[in-house]
Amino acid sequence: MGKSKTTKFKRPQFNSVGLPVTVVKEGDGEEEEHGDDSCPAAELLEKLQSPSADVREFACASISRVVQQSQTIPGFLQRDAVRRLGPMLLDRSLAVRETATGALRNLSACGGQEVCEDMVKHDIMTPLTALLRECCAGFESAIVSMKDQSNAVEDVANEAVHLLWNLCESSSQALSVFNKSGLLDVVVQCLEKHPHNLELAISAAHCLHTVTEDNPELLCSMNTAVLGALENVLLSSQPGVTQTLLRTLAAGTLWNMKSSLPAARQAETVNAVVATLSQCLDLDAGMLIPELRQAEELRHRNAPAVSDIEGQAPEELKRNGKAAKVDNDFSDLLPRGKEELREATALLTAQQTSLEIIVNMCYPSDDEWEEESSSDESDMGPDGLCDGVSNLMSPLCLSAEVHGALINHSIPQKVLKKTEFPKKETVNLCHQNPSWRGLIKKMERVQSRALTCLHSILSTMDAESLGGATALQEAAQHLSSMVFGAPDEEFLEAVISAMRSLLQMIASKNIPQCMTPQQLMSLSETATRCDVVSVRVNAVAILGITGSTLAKEKGTAETLQMIGNALLQVATKDPELVVNGEALDALFDVFADGEEAETAAKNISLLPALKALQPVFKTKIRKEGKGKYSPQQLCVLDNIRVNLRRFIGYLEKVLKK
Repeated sequence: MGKSKTTKFKRPQFNSVGLPVTVVKEGDGEEEEHGDDSCPAAELLEKLQSPSADVREFACASISRVVQQSQTIPGFLQRDAVRRLGPMLLDRSLAVRETATGALRNLSACGGQEVCEDMVKHDIMTPLTALLRECCAGFESAIVSMKDQSNAVEDVANEAVHLLWNLCESSSQALSVFNKSGLLDVVVQCLEKHPHNLELAISAAHCLHTVTEDNPELLCSMNTAVLGALENVLLSSQPGVTQTLLRTLAAGTLWNMKSSLPAARQAETVNAVVATLSQCLDLDAGMLIPELRQAEELRHRNAPAVSDIEGQAPEELKRNGKAAKVDNDFSDLLPRGKEELREATALLTAQQTSLEIIVNMCYPSDDEWEEESSSDESDMGPDGLCDGVSNLMSPLCLSAEVHGALINHSIPQKVLKKTEFPKKETVNLCHQNPSWRGLIKKMERVQSRALTCLHSILSTMDAESLGGATALQEAAQHLSSMVFGAPDEEFLEAVISAMRSLLQMIASKNIPQCMTPQQLMSLSETATRCDVVSVRVNAVAILGITGSTLAKEKGTAETLQMIGNALLQVATKDPELVVNGEALDALFDVFADGEEAETAAKNISLLPALKALQPVFKTKIRKEGKGKYSPQQLCVLDNIRVNLRRFIGYLEKVLKK
């Protein structure tokens, strides 16, 4: 029906229903039974007014821990927690500032978008902006000379920048305040601390990656200092996967800012960005994650027993401000005692982000999302029908700089490699430890992003860029094996979309199919049972691609009958109009020409079936089309309606022979 539209990746939003957090202590389970009466919010918020800095610090640290149980958040919000915690950001005690900011940070992360918007509504941005400015002004005066000794001002800044990131990610009002308050320079100052404070720099890089996305107002205020700071990070050579994440985020930010780059530096910057992404994708998570897990076990064997977080003193709670047993994707909520797990999470986050950036590079502007009908009048053959295989995936226009950089750094081959499922040994290793189990979902997400990235690359490059005919055939076999074991619908959507693009390229280059028709039929039948419309659309498109290729070969009539019956079933029975249209479009392609196609069409009574379907399809467009589909989709569907009439006329002519 048209070009398969891949969604450009946005930064992930926070879970609007809060995080699933393991109960931290036995007594907490009882609190739920007693309801609001036993909620700790009232007592803890009252302690914020204590004249003792230690008591205020303990209260903030306790709030930071408690709000990770999402059911407690309403109790805090009802008691005006944001307004009461706000002044604590500018408390006389640095320790109170840090724990108060950490409490608000966890509240924003665990409460989701609604809580973030509520925090901005209660003017949390005013004290937060003041705190960030004070932190940056105090960086130089708070320099710590002793090795490994923490800089308290930078610890506060880290919590503050992370809170700012959460708010800007979830609230357009917070982003507007960011633009108008000149906070860009403040966050860049935090980024520049990367040589000695990587944690602060990572928070700043995440924040910059978020605020520069689709934000033309901010891009207007970019200056050479900002670009210079990002390029310094990009060109840094410190080892380690966390450094890789930092460079990846800087690369993503530079790509977001591409319109602000001086013309003379664009090619050089694009090459540096792609080189960074390439280096990130070179890392083998299947090898590094077991090494990190082994390092953790070794450290535990050699270290004295460490008490649970509940046994920590208030000072230690202040340092973490988070529960030890959180099992979700928020790696920033992991306590500092799990450094290897944080490293593994950083690795997978970096690779997922790299793949998302490459997808966005392939689709640099909304103007290139235009869907094209494979049944366009200009493509009509002498019989008024589409000639040959429909143009399902017209290549998009990549700039010469981006195309060249992607090829020079072997990005297509590296993306293809990432579509392979992580090693079974690595998955089993993570599954054995509850703390590491969450990495399995992250590994699957990297694979899913790689599949989406492959789909984008197939839409923008030629067969030779992907390694030639043999590589494409092997990739087709590899992708087909994933369809049947897809862990969820999102993954299945990514696989089937990449599969469609790949088979279209194979067909257009007259490369022999490496899969049997029965394999492809089984694959498509599995996908057409999926609830996701785009999966069903791509499944019938795959049948169309396969059938149109087979129609050119001798002795394929029986297989074409099987494909034709399957497509007729979808065209008549699927509840979604766009899926019906795609199935009809595929039928036009399969039975457009050739003796084998004519024989198969007669055997399955294709002509009477389409005649019966014609008025039903026309009525369905009239009744369901308007209001449900975009003008572009309606145009494509109307083209299919016209082509259906013409195709029936074509069949009447050829089947009379």
